[in-house]
Amino acid sequence: MAEYVLAVDQGTTSTRAIVFDANGQVVKSAQREHAQVFPRAGWVEHDPVEIWTNTEWVIAAALSRARLGAGEIAAIGVTNQRETVLVWDRHSGRPVHNAIVWQDTRTQARINELAADGGIHRFAETTGLPLATYFSASKIAWILENVAGARAAAEAGDLLFGTPDTWVIWNLTGGGRGGIHVTDVTNASRTLLMDLQSLDWSDDLLAVWGIPRGMMPEIRSSSEVVGEAALPGVVRGVPIAGILGDQQAATFGQAAFDAGHSKSTYGTGNFVLVNTGTEIVRSAHGLITTVAYRCGDEPARYALEGSIAVTGSLVQWLRDNLGIIARAEDVERLARSVDDNGGAYFVPAFSGLFAPYWRPDARGALVGLTRYVNKAHIARAAIESTAFQTRDVIDAVVADTGQELAELRVDGGMTRDDLLMQFQADILGIPVVRPKVTETTALGAAYAAGLAVGVWNGLDELRAQWQEDVRFEPQMPDDERERRHRLWQKAVSKALDWVDDDVTELDR
Repeated sequence: MAEYVLAVDQGTTSTRAIVFDANGQVVKSAQREHAQVFPRAGWVEHDPVEIWTNTEWVIAAALSRARLGAGEIAAIGVTNQRETVLVWDRHSGRPVHNAIVWQDTRTQARINELAADGGIHRFAETTGLPLATYFSASKIAWILENVAGARAAAEAGDLLFGTPDTWVIWNLTGGGRGGIHVTDVTNASRTLLMDLQSLDWSDDLLAVWGIPRGMMPEIRSSSEVVGEAALPGVVRGVPIAGILGDQQAATFGQAAFDAGHSKSTYGTGNFVLVNTGTEIVRSAHGLITTVAYRCGDEPARYALEGSIAVTGSLVQWLRDNLGIIARAEDVERLARSVDDNGGAYFVPAFSGLFAPYWRPDARGALVGLTRYVNKAHIARAAIESTAFQTRDVIDAVVADTGQELAELRVDGGMTRDDLLMQFQADILGIPVVRPKVTETTALGAAYAAGLAVGVWNGLDELRAQWQEDVRFEPQMPDDERERRHRLWQKAVSKALDWVDDDVTELDR
């Protein structure tokens, strides 16, 4: 039996393919970035064709580097940036518009209109989500309302919607020549269109947004065979057996399978998930209720999630917009050149603030500046902002569950920054644990796919594979920890109420 699993990780800034062996170890990988398109202030787009072309390339490159053929791959798992919306013609495969990315805020007016009648939690009982531009529904509606001919084509049954997992799988299984139109419960739970209890699309919510049901993909489990790859010359006949949104995939890769288990992923944004088992827990403190995963016909597992919009992308902003670092990895070295933040606090509310605040009126603020502050202090304040935002979310988790976390398992590219990890432990007051395999998003997709085809025999086998690498113990005195967090909260208060009727489109 083939014992290698291929994971495709279609992320916000790049697409990767990673080959894992039966021990959950990385064999070989390939990665390619795609362009970030900013047509107007607050608009963020990707080119779907570029994403698919990159996907083809990374799959071929990873298999070539591993010297493996399709016959040696037991299954393919797919994980993806969630909430990002793609709409394409089911016959030609041509997208009708660029993908509208989860960070995009162009639909805020529609969100405000719906929230005026029932508040931002108007659909939370059904979906577990607040009304926000973050989720997919308003983006689909925007395309149907603003792209010439899209509404008529959708109602005629000619258009398909999908998050990036759906787009990748549709193309990977043949595209217009029989491609499979599916998603999984984790991605569907991020659209503002799925009922958390029935795990099906809500006809009432589709009607609210004016979205034809015929556009919607079939919702499947996270770990089950949904079809076979049909990529000529690269992978053909390999089962596609795992689909998970990126943060749920990271949770799966961290072996956080049971109620009370948690993880935090440090990527473009930060995402904290706490497993609540088969219980749907409603948050009273600004968190999202979401599906954690579902294996085959078993009951779905749920989670509370705190979504933070800007963390790793703030480092990119320092590099690309300000030019104070040449490479993203330079930020730690620059920040270490000073002893502290010099009194500066950076609130990166570039698209408003997500959990636990849900304040679309907020905008980025750099406060506490004096002539003493230099670019190294700003770099340190940027790193610290990630830890402070995570602290806010963890505080909300504790308030909702009534249980303190014993530790926080972490993953993602930013976890290579030891300065950040130590400050995270300091500001939380609990250990922060980095695993040996930090590519847990791709690993989670591989695990889900491998489970479905028998590479692994159960969750206990996956639990046994998880290994701790570094444990960061808190070192900051309690009074200093609380002083710094109080100043952070004061900085957050300065970022609120920026967007109002007097703010122009450019300012937004």
